[in-house]
Amino acid sequence: MTERFNDQLNEWKKQVERTNERFPERKEQFVNKSDIEIDPLYYPKEDQVDGEYSEKVGFPGQYPFTRGIQPSMYRNRFWTMRQYAGFGSAEETNKRFRYLLEQGQTGLSVAFDLPTQIGYDSDDPMSEGEVGKVGVAIDSLEDMETLLEGIPLDQVSTSMTINAPASVLLCMYIAVAEKQGVPKEKVTGTIQNDILKEYIARGTYIYPPKPSMRLITNIFEYCANEVPKFNTISISGYHIREAGSTAVQEVAFTLANGMAYVDAAIESGLAVDQFAPRLAFFFNAHNNFFEEAAKFRAARRIWAKMMKEKYKAQNEKSWRLRFHTQTGGSTLTAQQPDNNIVRVALQALSAVLGGTQSLHTNSRDEALALPTEESARIALRTQQIIAHESGVADTVDPLAGSYYVEQMTDEIEKEVMAYIDRIEEMGGAVQAVEEGYMQREIHQTAYETQKKIESQEEIIVGMNEFKIEEEVHEDLLRVDEQLEQRQVNQVQNIRGKRDQSQVDEQLNKLKQAAQTDENLMPYILDCVKSYATVGEICHVLRDEFGEYTGM
Repeated sequence: MTERFNDQLNEWKKQVERTNERFPERKEQFVNKSDIEIDPLYYPKEDQVDGEYSEKVGFPGQYPFTRGIQPSMYRNRFWTMRQYAGFGSAEETNKRFRYLLEQGQTGLSVAFDLPTQIGYDSDDPMSEGEVGKVGVAIDSLEDMETLLEGIPLDQVSTSMTINAPASVLLCMYIAVAEKQGVPKEKVTGTIQNDILKEYIARGTYIYPPKPSMRLITNIFEYCANEVPKFNTISISGYHIREAGSTAVQEVAFTLANGMAYVDAAIESGLAVDQFAPRLAFFFNAHNNFFEEAAKFRAARRIWAKMMKEKYKAQNEKSWRLRFHTQTGGSTLTAQQPDNNIVRVALQALSAVLGGTQSLHTNSRDEALALPTEESARIALRTQQIIAHESGVADTVDPLAGSYYVEQMTDEIEKEVMAYIDRIEEMGGAVQAVEEGYMQREIHQTAYETQKKIESQEEIIVGMNEFKIEEEVHEDLLRVDEQLEQRQVNQVQNIRGKRDQSQVDEQLNKLKQAAQTDENLMPYILDCVKSYATVGEICHVLRDEFGEYTGM
């Protein structure tokens, strides 16, 4: 055991040297307030190493990545502070993006309105009353150009929370980058593109599962060849948790969905190492601090084992579970909203100690409305205080070796694997979704949690205990009610000034390609460049693929 431990230790030291050559450490010397030097990593002494340490815990940057996917984690670079924003018009959202970048945000994250998420234009009768309400309205390439105006896409990484029409919005992003003179090879970011969790927990689906999976694997293949730095999917546990699942269910169902995407990509003819290094994940962070930190560590270890042992991936990058974290929206209360600042700080800290690659911190007023500029700034400052003032980023995985954290990591892994085995016995995640298995499990958990809150077995400070009389909040952000008509006018104006014959030609080519096994991404990109709208493109695919109407 000592020989293996020493081999791992020496390999870790070499990895750190290589990392430091590319990205020098943030400080010449890391010390605490008592001027005690902080080592890059803490681990057992040779005579204290037990039989499980090398196998289950090991070193950061090494399989099974329990302690993190990078050898030096935040000693070189902090996680990406990627605040989620989007409301009203593209112009207003662009102003918020610029403000957040000026305040020190290091990546963009776009929220789209409901019509955009389900493939309708702003002037569609189905969109009435929802335009710009929960995110930004994007109808055509012109809106995307406005959204990203003045933002250098070769320097800023962008995450887009979009699923059913992910191929369309990604093509719009690529087209804007090209207009900026940024080649596809340099574009970085992430699209969520996770349709299975929409059937399970969120509901913004368009097409049935099979053609939806085709679109996802088309994106995998296209980006592997054309946009190699873009993360082609963010397999999302966040919404599963928001729907009421436990931490264990969040990880289990997310990784089961991840396996389904890997299976579909392999079935389409892709080699696992061709696409797996660009897979990314998206998790929630709730209030039970140690459970959350252990959850992230367990998820990394499970995924590494799956990719290496089940899928026989050879590239180490295929084994690494890279993930974004968002603090728990469902944990925020409308009562005493300032309490949410404390909740978010705890949740963000658990994500950092769990080794997240990027992080969004929710704003205090999100249980009431879209966040104000002040609330968004406080949320970002929360991350910056953790990064620069807490000291938790000065050493890698400081929770490692805690009896509680290590056992909790093991227990979560065990419970997650029991769920995954059950789903595999059913035929995999797609079959489990179609049978409603995951949905039933989440609904039961949500019901049990609500009963505990109502009986005060579970205390929510300010909501069911420690209550006060409160005044109506006057300083909430409200979306201009005139926005919808302006957006309707804008999309109709686009249709009036574009070359309609070119639009019709490109949409017809997409229709013909959808009837074959061809990759649809080049056809969608041509439609986007002709200023075909999101709704027009999605309606072509609706006609070919049909619509999913639920269970």
